[in-house]
Order: sequence, then structure tokens, then C-alpha cells
Amino acid sequence: MDGITPDQARAALDAAGQARRQMAREVGLPRGYWWGMACGWLVLGVLGDLGPGWLVAAATLAFGAGHATLASRLLGGRHRTGGVQLSADIAGRRTPLVVIGMLVALVGVTVVAAIALNADGAGHPGSWSALLVAAVIGFGGPELLRVLRRWVRA
Repeated sequence: MDGITPDQARAALDAAGQARRQMAREVGLPRGYWWGMACGWLVLGVLGDLGPGWLVAAATLAFGAGHATLASRLLGGRHRTGGVQLSADIAGRRTPLVVIGMLVALVGVTVVAAIALNADGAGHPGSWSALLVAAVIGFGGPELLRVLRRWVRA
């Protein structure tokens, strides 16, 4: 009988497990998503400083709805390429929670920075705090998500 030896079977299972872990590590959101979110963040900050309250509220709702729609399609990296589609088990079921937590923390940083800048007498503190957070999102969003996913084992 030409069967597989136990050592060959173990080696094949180990290789499959390694490939699965490698794919799970690559899950994320495309770089364009992060720059789009950074631009939206900055627009909201500028509107907060210069626009009327109704426009700020409408823009915030539109940004939130747009983000929720786009992120729900991209979240977890399951559609990263046309040829590869990961299961939710590999992509990580906690990834959406990580992104939501990250967004809440970034809102907190924006608010705290704006309060500090306002207390210091800076003009347009909402714009400056939004610029700070937008830079973090645009330049470091993918890396930040990767680290947070690793910390929570998502």
C-alpha cells in the first residue's frame, strides 16, 4: 500500500497550519481606505471649526454611514484580491471590534488634542487636532490595526 507516513502527514498539517497563520497575519484594510478615512477626518475637523452646526452634524453622519458601508465590505481583508477570499474564521471575527475600538480611541485623541489646543489659545483647534489624527491614520493605520489585532488575538 502506497500510503502517507505519519511523519509526512504531520509535515503536511504543519505546512497547512503555517499557511493559515500567514494569511491571517496579512488580513487588513487597503492603504487607500486609511488615506480616505484620514481625509474625511480632516474635513470633519475643518468643518467643526468653520462650518455651521447643522453641516457638521450632517457631515459626521454621512462620514459615519460611508465608513460603516465601506468598512463592512473591506473589514477583515476577506476581499483583499479578486483571487483570494478568506473565511471569517481565518480573517478573525474580532477584527470589526478592533476597528471600532480603534476609531473610538482616535475620536478621544482628537477631542483631547482639540481641548488642549483650545486651552493653549491656538486658532482652529479642531482642524489642528484632526490633522494630527489624520496623519496617524494615513501613515500608520495599517500598522496600528495589525498591532491591535495581535494584542487581542483577532
